[in-house]
Amino acid sequence: MAKTKKEKQKPLKTVTIETAGELKEINLNAKSKLSRKERTGYFFVLPYVVAFLIFSVYPVLRTFWLSFLQYDSNAIRTNIEFVGLKQYQTVLTDQVFWEALRNTVKIWGVNIVLQLGLAFLLTIIFSDIKYKIRGIGVYRAIYYLPNIIAATSIAFLFSTLLDPYHGSFNQILSKIMGHPVTTQWLGDPKKAFIVVAIIQAWMWFGNSFIMLMAGVMGINSDYYEAAAIDGAGRWKMFTKITLPLLKPIMLYVGVTSLIGGLQMFDLPQIMFKESDPAFYSIRTVIMYLYRFGFNINAMNVGRAAATAYILFFIILVFSVLQFVLMRDKED
Repeated sequence: MAKTKKEKQKPLKTVTIETAGELKEINLNAKSKLSRKERTGYFFVLPYVVAFLIFSVYPVLRTFWLSFLQYDSNAIRTNIEFVGLKQYQTVLTDQVFWEALRNTVKIWGVNIVLQLGLAFLLTIIFSDIKYKIRGIGVYRAIYYLPNIIAATSIAFLFSTLLDPYHGSFNQILSKIMGHPVTTQWLGDPKKAFIVVAIIQAWMWFGNSFIMLMAGVMGINSDYYEAAAIDGAGRWKMFTKITLPLLKPIMLYVGVTSLIGGLQMFDLPQIMFKESDPAFYSIRTVIMYLYRFGFNINAMNVGRAAATAYILFFIILVFSVLQFVLMRDKED
């Protein structure tokens, strides 16, 4: 005799659990269904996911595809040709690209030394339990203020202050020196990249200081009190307690500074024109990319896309090196 459909079904397996003092049976064979609250949560997350896919994931993939193409435009039509790795070869064999990369690294190097040096100095002062400086929140806000000012405003401000004939900086130096000073701060190729690096350090040291202070505030104060009782000095406390425990924050600050530094664009682009004598000493990789991606006279979208991915891999390599070096020091 054939078994009925009801007899062929597997017996339901249930598990009894206790929640909030009540016994509940859970059917393990039943298909899981989203609750109304869970469906509502996914509904609210959906706009962000869609926006992320459209404005973040798609441009990255599209740029990667464009880096293998060659656009030839004229007044009648646009020819698109797949050229493989030719765009990457063109960029990597271009001396102008390597010059822009050297300029970027030089500016970032001076910037990071000044930025972290000033941030560490302030961290030592404000974390010293003997000083007991009050109103640290006010100081944090003041130091962070340059970071929230638009880069265009800062560029125009310093272009005015550093004007060789009418700028406030040279006028102050003239009063001090007793004779007219007309130093070309932005016109001299040897001074221009240092000036840009100092401005960048002034803009970002407050952010690094806040990060380092957040790390210091997370350190147990018992370490400092015990060290003070044992007679340890300020420098000993900083090098033996603060500095080792700040390594994760230092790694974060170093990597983010590297990413931002190698993507430098706004200040040099606004403060300098291509006709300026110092332009070629401060031209960065992103300015090189901008020339081929947005300058109508030298438009080459594939070359700009290849430059973007080459810069991405350079940043990736440097970031991995920072992680490895920090890990080795911890070991």
